[in-house]
Amino acid sequence: MKTVSIISTCLFLLANLIFASSLQEQNKAVARRAFEEVLSGGRFELAAQLYAKDFINHGIHRDAGLEEDQAALKGWHQAFSDITIVPEKLIAEGDLVTIYWIARGTNTGTGNGLPATGKKAELAGITIWRIVDGKIREEWSAFDQLSMMQQLGLLPANK
Repeated sequence: MKTVSIISTCLFLLANLIFASSLQEQNKAVARRAFEEVLSGGRFELAAQLYAKDFINHGIHRDAGLEEDQAALKGWHQAFSDITIVPEKLIAEGDLVTIYWIARGTNTGTGNGLPATGKKAELAGITIWRIVDGKIREEWSAFDQLSMMQQLGLLPANK
């Protein structure tokens, strides 16, 4: 009986490990799709499929809902018409996915308070998403705004 109990426990633990791994891979797939299609591709109509209705982007000073978050993303697309935001590294644990990403683009338009400079910029950022039931529910992000402003000539470069 003891052997059967140990085998049952091992099988239960293995099944949980496989399920968790599968869920984490599914969450990473949601993150990749959001980056490729919405953030980089500008297909804003897909936000309803990928983000929860009660989505919250936790900012440093205040939180933003989905509508405000998508408006800011549209502003980046207006400022950088050729923007690409590429997820370089994805790490999943539980319901969290952390993405290290690189954004590149040419500042040909105005958006999010930026004037059109005609200059290229490349910057890195990190986003953490909590994904529940296949939808992005919460976000925490940080990116190198200082470097972007320097590359655009809007702030002096470090010497």
